[in-house]
Amino acid sequence: MEDSLLEENPLLLPLNRDHTLYDGFITARERDFRLRVLLPPGRPFKRARLRCCWQLKHLLQGCEGVVKQRLRRASGLASFLLELKTVMEVCLRSRPECRSIPPPQYYAQLIAEMETLGWGRLLAIDTEFRTLRLKAEDSSGRQHVLTVQLKARHPAEAPECSADLPVPLALTWTPQSSLDQLHSQFLLVLDSLSQFWDGLDEMDSKTWILEPEKPSRADTMRRIAIGTNVSIRVELDPKHPTMLPECCLLGAEHAVTPLRNKLNANMHLWNPDASVLHNLRDVLEIEFPSPASHEKSNFSVECGICYSYRLEAAVPDQVCNDPRCGQPFHQACLYQWLRALPSSRQSFSIVFGECPYCSKPITVKMASQQS
Repeated sequence: MEDSLLEENPLLLPLNRDHTLYDGFITARERDFRLRVLLPPGRPFKRARLRCCWQLKHLLQGCEGVVKQRLRRASGLASFLLELKTVMEVCLRSRPECRSIPPPQYYAQLIAEMETLGWGRLLAIDTEFRTLRLKAEDSSGRQHVLTVQLKARHPAEAPECSADLPVPLALTWTPQSSLDQLHSQFLLVLDSLSQFWDGLDEMDSKTWILEPEKPSRADTMRRIAIGTNVSIRVELDPKHPTMLPECCLLGAEHAVTPLRNKLNANMHLWNPDASVLHNLRDVLEIEFPSPASHEKSNFSVECGICYSYRLEAAVPDQVCNDPRCGQPFHQACLYQWLRALPSSRQSFSIVFGECPYCSKPITVKMASQQS
């Protein structure tokens, strides 16, 4: 029985020859907690006394009745420790905030690494000294943030890293790595995406962007205003930012068709050495409205059904094809409107009906979330 106890709990050892006093550590989910067990003379286990560190007390807070019940019914120390581990496992899974405090060398290692990296690159750190937000600047002067979540066994265990990027963040880590090396890798990733962000920044500064309203560094799409109720959605490839992107023209068919014909006819003129915006101008043979010459209100026309411009994240992108009407609608609004009409009909994912304004034929494709 003693051999089994030592095999299952090698960090818990008897302190006397009678084996009535045990001291050491109990392990649950790779975390060690200090524990002392006192057995009375004659060793009736139901009268055993348990002493533990404050971390274990905090972990078992609210479960004291369960622990006492299992202590009374246990046939011996080995069976009780097994029962106690079960309770601890449940508590650790349901209460992730109950974490063991890292050893002193963890903090010494963290301070040493920050001294090398430079405290000026630290934007924020949480109260547990586990999550750091490090700032970085790319070659064009854009500011970025690298979030690093350190593990208790740092640097032996790789941290979790995240950032606002259009591609997955893949950084290498070994037990010999440091935050300074991690930051250097992040700068290389930023430099590899510099041309991609240059293209988007040019669009953001020289055209009216309809979507997204507040683009992040992870966004690869821009919807650019061409005219009233006419726009183009451009999706850039972060790995090939100057190549011909995916383009989708939006608006009334009579306005979109000439632009689509130009795009197809001039596609061969696309020059990878020029910027995306410059190529779009040449291929479509147009000048995009710019903040310097136009007001955004000229392109932010409200939906003709809900009378708002933004519906959650969506803007009106369905337009009546009649040139005398040209009223825009949100896709969701127009879909619901046409579905409610007794005269409308549906074929697969397309709903056919009449424009709410001019009564001319209009269609809308069923949105994926509605299907």
